[in-house]
Amino acid sequence: MKTNKSYTKRLKVTKNGKIIARKPGQNHFNARQTGQQRQNRKRTQQLSLSKRITRRFLPKSGA
Repeated sequence: MKTNKSYTKRLKVTKNGKIIARKPGQNHFNARQTGQQRQNRKRTQQLSLSKRITRRFLPKSGA
């Protein structure tokens, strides 16, 4: 099965197999957000994907 490239470009698999992603909604219209909201969105978040989804989208990632 092929890897879904558009999905994998948004993710990073760490050395231990954790999946890290950038939080959405930070490209524009940021001036109306508070500083705390902007800062929180800059941080990455860890995703917990089911085995089925991992097999479907990231078959060769080792995650």
